[in-house]
Amino acid sequence: MRIQVNGEARAAVADASVADLLRDLDIRGERVAVELNLEILDRKEFETRKLREGDRVEVLSFIGGGAEALCRWRVNHGAIGLGACLEPIVNASMGKF
Repeated sequence: MRIQVNGEARAAVADASVADLLRDLDIRGERVAVELNLEILDRKEFETRKLREGDRVEVLSFIGGGAEALCRWRVNHGAIGLGACLEPIVNASMGKF
């Protein structure tokens, strides 16, 4: 099946989970946020949330040390958008650094 990861078309195995995708990209799930079709997923969902044809996945990494809690609070309270706290990470296998 075909999905998009950080704006790039990519093939994915049928019935793959978000965790499977992260492993395929060699990305450790404990330090990233994943947005699936504009929904930010709880890390607990990574193993069980299945990808489907046409899904749009954004993998985001926190900027700076110790800012995760403040960032989450500011986003949850509408003070800023998610993009102000997070930056897309692009795996070398996708040809970008």
